[in-house]
Amino acid sequence: MARVCEITGKSTQIGGRYSNRTRATQFNPTGKVRRKANLQRRRIYVSELGKTVIVDVSMKGLKTIKKNGAYTTLKKAGAI
Repeated sequence: MARVCEITGKSTQIGGRYSNRTRATQFNPTGKVRRKANLQRRRIYVSELGKTVIVDVSMKGLKTIKKNGAYTTLKKAGAI
């Protein structure tokens, strides 16, 4: 199972890792690095359904749930 946020769709990104010393030279031996999304497994109570839903959500997704409400956000994302 891929680690993807169920609300925002965030997943891992691949990027470069550089230091200032290797940036100053032409030879740059640093390779690629995988940056993971800040995913949390949370139990969220949905009052409209009267039950608790377990979702893998990023911290930005939790902010979205707090702003718009659990039911509308999860319904729009297709998590319920």
